Amino acid sequence: MTALLLALVAGAVVGLALGGLGGGGSVLAVPALIYLLGLTPAEATTAALVIVTLTSVTALVGHARDGNVSWRTGLLFAAAGIVPAMIAGAAAGHLPQAVLTAAFSVVAALAALRMLRPARTGATGTVRPAKAGAAGAGLGAVTGFLGVGGGFLAVPALVGVLSLPMRRAVGTSLLVITVNSLAALGARAGTGTQLDWAVVAPFTAAAILGAWDGKRLSKKIKGQALQRLFACVLLAVAALMLLDALL
Repeated sequence: MTALLLALVAGAVVGLALGGLGGGGSVLAVPALIYLLGLTPAEATTAALVIVTLTSVTALVGHARDGNVSWRTGLLFAAAGIVPAMIAGAAAGHLPQAVLTAAFSVVAALAALRMLRPARTGATGTVRPAKAGAAGAGLGAVTGFLGVGGGFLAVPALVGVLSLPMRRAVGTSLLVITVNSLAALGARAGTGTQLDWAVVAPFTAAAILGAWDGKRLSKKIKGQALQRLFACVLLAVAALMLLDALL
């Protein structure tokens, strides 16, 4: 019962962040699965991909209804990350647990620092295909390797590189996350990692419900205040994970 309750609470928090911020919630999914629910880093990153994929699809539907998804731009951006996501996903299953934990802590810290920076409202410059492709490939690699959706990287890239307005970038990032997560899951299918569905299923269900609430919450609370609070929590989690990997 305790594990079920923890899975529901953690899933709800992840969903709220993903639905409200368009990314970042998945970065909390992995440490929650490791430290609260007892999964290994390899199991947690694979489970996080399942959770992120299903939650992102749910949040994507809501943003698509509001007209905040650039389908062509998002699919082209995601296409650049499919192969890197598959390669990184296959490689992650063969690395030591401490390496995965340390790498994840660094990415989580970078995500938090990115959230603390002032948000850009949009870009009007020329889209550079080479830079867009490199950003998409890098995002795919991070998704495959660490089991995170990468929305904290996708949103600023879609704004700064592909000139999307912020609201549309948030919706489009969910499309990119979904495609990359599916590619990474496909690569991990043959690694032999077993998932505890008694934990993953309620975690995912709570995250899906939380994503809907997060979208509504984002309209009532100032986005910057919510983002700063989440970033501070994420920095603390990153520091604890790094200490755990090094000690």
